[in-house]
Amino acid sequence: MLYVVCYDISEDRLRDRVSNALLDYGTRIQESVFECSLDVSDFRRMLQHLSLIPIEETDKVRIYRLCSPCVEAMQIYGPGELTRDPDFFLL
Repeated sequence: MLYVVCYDISEDRLRDRVSNALLDYGTRIQESVFECSLDVSDFRRMLQHLSLIPIEETDKVRIYRLCSPCVEAMQIYGPGELTRDPDFFLL
């Protein structure tokens, strides 16, 4: 399943923690936006990881789940391409 995670966090230290956490789960497509292709267990791990970061009341993190028809209908303008699952994983 493809998830789009975006955030608006004012404090540099917290913003860096969120960004670094999301790098473990997805691809940065803009400064504060990640595409994450995750199965259910990885999605739960990502949520758990994010829940450990003390987000301030004025800050925002949003996660959007995109259904298959929505992903197929996506259009990208400018450089870049849709994040896809790798064909293999190197351990």
